[in-house]
Amino acid sequence: MAVIKNVLGENLKLCCSSPATGFYRDGFCQTGDQDLGVHVVCAQVTDEFLDYTKAQGNDLRTPAPMFNFVGLKSGDRWCLCASRWKEALDAGVAPPVDLAATHEAALKFVSLDKLRQHAL
Repeated sequence: MAVIKNVLGENLKLCCSSPATGFYRDGFCQTGDQDLGVHVVCAQVTDEFLDYTKAQGNDLRTPAPMFNFVGLKSGDRWCLCASRWKEALDAGVAPPVDLAATHEAALKFVSLDKLRQHAL
């Protein structure tokens, strides 16, 4: 099994196991061919970000049991789509990120410098 790297070039760390996050719901911001959203940014969501993403059509507060999704509240950690995090950055509402738990694929969407500016 290949070693999965974070944006710092180190082994990818756990983002959050409660609630279980990640495209594979294993707690890690891993990605694969089926992950069209590229859920690789480990963020600690804020009310400001949750309001923003809901306004964009993605309500992350409301549970969706059919997708094994419990709903989020401010302070929860979650693997966000890299493109949505970048949109939030451009809108001035990007939530803080855990660099050690953010997959290196995020660097295709946003620079390490920008991620560092929003590091936990």
